[in-house]
Amino acid sequence: MLKKILLGAVALVVVVLVAVGGYAAVQISRFNASMDKVYDVPLPEVTRSTDAAVLARGKHLVASIGACASRLCHGSDLGGGPTTEMGPVMAFAAPNITSASLGTAYSDAELARLIRYGLKKDGRSLTFMPAQDFAWLPDADVLAIVSYVRTVPAVERPCGSTVVRPLGKVLDRKDAMILDVARRLATAPLDMAPAPTPTAAYGAYVSRLCKGCHGEGLSGGPLPGAPPSIPTPLNLTPDASGLKEWSFEDFDRVMRHGIRKNGKTLDPFMPIEAWGQFDDVEMHALWAYLHTLPPTSFGHR
Repeated sequence: MLKKILLGAVALVVVVLVAVGGYAAVQISRFNASMDKVYDVPLPEVTRSTDAAVLARGKHLVASIGACASRLCHGSDLGGGPTTEMGPVMAFAAPNITSASLGTAYSDAELARLIRYGLKKDGRSLTFMPAQDFAWLPDADVLAIVSYVRTVPAVERPCGSTVVRPLGKVLDRKDAMILDVARRLATAPLDMAPAPTPTAAYGAYVSRLCKGCHGEGLSGGPLPGAPPSIPTPLNLTPDASGLKEWSFEDFDRVMRHGIRKNGKTLDPFMPIEAWGQFDDVEMHALWAYLHTLPPTSFGHR
């Protein structure tokens, strides 16, 4: 009798493993096919600007909302970032976008399309670059970014490569994380932000920068599939486990200096070198929006 039970249990485990493996194989195949898709999105008309105000706006956006110049992204000189390991999910390294590398390979129009739709020069999807977080920027801001990037000195530095592993492909297809960027952007209607004001309406767009880590509901929790070395994002809703007792000054301090209300220092994975560059309008807008969220207990993402 015991032998039959054991044999039945083994058979059940085999069936489950085969089913899981089959499901994973289908999702991986779909991911690969989607990444090979060429999107027919026309290039925008872009005329690079040399106006000082436009370049200043571009520099601000590259350092803040775009987070392009952060340590784990393209680096402060835009010459490419380090390779970040995310265990069975992926390894990623942001490329060199100065004129020594992709800055020359892409035309102004191709770079603008990349920012807006997550498309590479050949019309295929970017991998992991969070274009969905700032695709809401108006055309004038996209032009400002393109114009500023063209002024950055060339940097000669070898860069790593981005590799999506099987678990990452499955997580993308389940919408647990966004690695296939154009699948979400290239065929979606444009959703542009209103003019920058210190209001929740504008803050709703700024908050998209937070959702990749803190989840759609912004209540935090472990990143799907991430190894223990990746810190757990915190709760940003006005719940007791989040920002309920926080003042704007508390929020401003953690964003600009990485110091939480309890005095603890944020893990350096949090890109405060970018978010700390938010101007007063962006910071107040984000704070206003976070206070419109329903209080949600930690971990529901």
